[in-house]
Amino acid sequence: MYDVIIAGCGPTGAMLAAELRLHDVRVLVLEQETEPVSFVRIVGLHIRSLELLAMRGLLERVLERGRRRPAAGFFAAITKPEPEGLDSAHAYLLGIPQPVIVDLLEAHAIDLGAQVRRGCAVTGLDQDDEGVTVELAGGERLRSRYLVGCDGARSTVRKLLGVGFPGEPSRNDTLMGEVELGAPPEDIAAKVTEIVKTDRRFSLQPFGGGVYRVVVPAAGVSDRAEPPTLEDFRQRLRTVAGTDFGVHSPRWLSRFGDATRLADRYRVGRVLLAGDAAHIHPPIGGQGLNLGLQDAFNLGWKLAAQIRGWAPETLLDTYQAERHPVAGDVLDNTRAQMELLSTEPGPQAVRRLLTELMDFDEVNRYLIEKITAIGVRYDFGAGPDLLGRRLRDIDVKQGRLYDLLHHGRGLLLDRTERLTAGGWSDRVDHLADPTAALDVPCLLLRPDGHVAWIGDDQRDLDAHLSRWFGRPAGQLA
Repeated sequence: MYDVIIAGCGPTGAMLAAELRLHDVRVLVLEQETEPVSFVRIVGLHIRSLELLAMRGLLERVLERGRRRPAAGFFAAITKPEPEGLDSAHAYLLGIPQPVIVDLLEAHAIDLGAQVRRGCAVTGLDQDDEGVTVELAGGERLRSRYLVGCDGARSTVRKLLGVGFPGEPSRNDTLMGEVELGAPPEDIAAKVTEIVKTDRRFSLQPFGGGVYRVVVPAAGVSDRAEPPTLEDFRQRLRTVAGTDFGVHSPRWLSRFGDATRLADRYRVGRVLLAGDAAHIHPPIGGQGLNLGLQDAFNLGWKLAAQIRGWAPETLLDTYQAERHPVAGDVLDNTRAQMELLSTEPGPQAVRRLLTELMDFDEVNRYLIEKITAIGVRYDFGAGPDLLGRRLRDIDVKQGRLYDLLHHGRGLLLDRTERLTAGGWSDRVDHLADPTAALDVPCLLLRPDGHVAWIGDDQRDLDAHLSRWFGRPAGQLA
């Protein structure tokens, strides 16, 4: 019997598997596809995701394979400079091929002891008070204590659970791909500059070597159920731009819609949902993959605590309480961005107004922090503004703060040198450092890097240690 079965070995599933293995949870990841995806699709890792990778010692490996870009121009593709002094040591966007990040996270999970089985499609599930029985295509049955559906927008796990997925169906389809263009670069640039004045859904972004990412409205193209062809791209480019730019040699071609949906619940008993299985939205702003990684980071330590026997009674419920509103906010901001891409006079007037407002640093900064998730604050009750927020990677006497979080444990950062993690030291590390770059006396960090407590009183600290990390070791059953 496994502790956790994860359906889906994309970025969310692989990240979750690694997080669970940090706590010696027995994990099996089931992936329907027999081979990793063959196409090379560039995705953007946002500031918060880069911070999470740094917390687990993975960032340097990712940086070697990616390309840094300014943290700017995310919101509705409105071009503004990156705000100065973003509150992060990793204030940039990292463009990276999606297969690279998936391979890295899967390898990381396997190195930590997770099992991955490919060619295994989940077709049924049944849960009871002790665990979940998972049925695979072909009839094999597996047993685990928990099941997590990380199996994408068309999640079988979500459908088997009967969890509602309300929202809006797709109204506007878009073609996206990476191709080579035969036209001279200067001609392409001039034509793009002309088109985007009136059509914000059109884009040709050069990657070098004659390779471009093309984004073009899909109106009038063949059936949505069929994968797009290079001829579809030629047709739409001619319609929108008056030329197909000599498009050839596609790396990958795809179609996406602007469907926007959010699962009613993230948990039903011993079955949970994460990533695209729990929420879908248009890819504008590049938030989807990042949102899934952050789901996994939030869920991993909580589910591990439940399995290891020290979780407070309501800890696992905080996964939905914290992540469902975050996804709702992402859905809202992508709805707003899609409206701002409309060519209708009303949305274009709003776009012009917002473009003016983003000249104010506070507005520009707010929108960048929203898109990159460094503005997220969980509701931990009344307290200083830092409470519930993630803590940036600061200097401490042992080097950098995030280097102390590689093992997925909590951390008491104590500038008074008077406090102790006491009976929770098997789950929470303690760093007494009066030189730490903080303007508060002490704080307690959860394994996901969010500030769970601020203060200097041991009794108050103990209460919050109990809230997040359960009973002290001597009182565990």
